[in-house]
Amino acid sequence: MRQKKMNELDGNDKVRVLLAQALFGNPDILLLDEPTNQLDLKTIAWLDDFLFRFQNTVIIVSHDRHFLNQVCTHVADIDYGKIQIYAGNYDFWYQASQLHFHQKENEGKKARAKAEDLKEFIRRFSSNASKAKQATSRKKLLEKLTLENMPISSRKYPYIAFTPERPCGDVILEIKGLSKAIDGVPMFEGLTLTVNKGDKIAFVGEGSLAKTTLFQILAGELAPDKGSFRWGVTIKSAYSPKENDAYFNNEELDLVGWLRQYAPPDENESFIRGFLGKMLFSGEEATKKTSVISGGERVRCMLSKMMLADANVLILDEPTNHLDLESITALNNALTSFPEVVLFTSHDHQLVSTVANRIVEITPDGIIDVMQDFEEYLAMKEAILSGENDYSDMQAAM
Repeated sequence: MRQKKMNELDGNDKVRVLLAQALFGNPDILLLDEPTNQLDLKTIAWLDDFLFRFQNTVIIVSHDRHFLNQVCTHVADIDYGKIQIYAGNYDFWYQASQLHFHQKENEGKKARAKAEDLKEFIRRFSSNASKAKQATSRKKLLEKLTLENMPISSRKYPYIAFTPERPCGDVILEIKGLSKAIDGVPMFEGLTLTVNKGDKIAFVGEGSLAKTTLFQILAGELAPDKGSFRWGVTIKSAYSPKENDAYFNNEELDLVGWLRQYAPPDENESFIRGFLGKMLFSGEEATKKTSVISGGERVRCMLSKMMLADANVLILDEPTNHLDLESITALNNALTSFPEVVLFTSHDHQLVSTVANRIVEITPDGIIDVMQDFEEYLAMKEAILSGENDYSDMQAAM
């Protein structure tokens, strides 16, 4: 691969070359802007470990919560028009900043309540001769009372909730002997898998193209070379692809017109605007052309489309790409509380850890399919690499 040009590499390999360039020579200060974007989980874990042991200064911008927890000793919170430093990792910052916000909120409520009491007393007794002294005293107290308006946060959380129209039946998805090659390169061969009720399956593995190809086949966008798959009669699926350009090829549509394509026909424009507002497209934002929206805005549009589908199976290929932390948190909570089936792939460690209850790893030799959460799966993989276990132990977990 060292003879290849940079423009011949995929996104994951390009980022790894750029990381090598940044890390080479033990720099005094590392500036890393979204270093985990497009990296696979194995490379992110290596970078976690490298930066944890790195002795010099590192300044990072990242939307990967697990990565920030593993690496950072301080968090610079940019909000309310200022920067505040917290000593600790991401989880500590989140808890401390929420506590600080609620304290300020409570202090403001108490101050406003006290001001109302003082005003009421002054109104009632300012003309009463026997109470005039007390009313004057309270006027002075009111003048000294500082009523601070709650500062406006720049953070906004979209409302994400997936509501299935009906529960899944007994048959959800059966895949038998599925094979597919892209440009002569096998993505997977003879893949066989049964999806069960309540499954939230994270598809992992080093080849992101193999997972994307599988999802495209299941969504009806690609045909397999061999094998078959069958959805159950009760199943209604919704799909969010990694690359969504094809959904935004009509550049004349504004966001209201775009979402109308996927809304129930009897719903009016106020319903669509209200829905877009929940996804942080309020007012004039809803009339923006699809040709000018950002990558993160496109993903929020695709999530809106999925919510309107009322599906009982969600298929998501790298859904956190381009999203900010607030949107990732909202999506994470929505997938955790979703009562039906989720098939997804993600490089966001925390999303996989908190959502998945089954892991399917696509390897060149087939699949490893385990009924475990992600942390258990990683621990078993680590034990295999260290020689404590072998793959038969992992298969026993199926």
